Amino acid sequence: MALAVEAKKEIVAAHALHKKDVGSTEVQIALLSARITQLTLHFQTHKKDHSSRRGLLLLVAQRRKLLDYLKGRTPQKYQALIAKLGIRK
Repeated sequence: MALAVEAKKEIVAAHALHKKDVGSTEVQIALLSARITQLTLHFQTHKKDHSSRRGLLLLVAQRRKLLDYLKGRTPQKYQALIAKLGIRK
């Protein structure tokens, strides 16, 4: 259920700050958002998959921590990223 390699490369390329960037906060949030979206679609058909639901809650919490970090460091980048990803706050 992990992201496909090509999808991951596209997400990294779209949110990277420089050519070799694979671990900045923006990239990590974008990858987590894609994974959360994928799991949300999974739960529409598999409603009783509680072990994966726990994983989803952990991913959401991790993304929230990274968003809070980004908001504290650079509020302009935070606002741009949540608008770009369509994350509601």
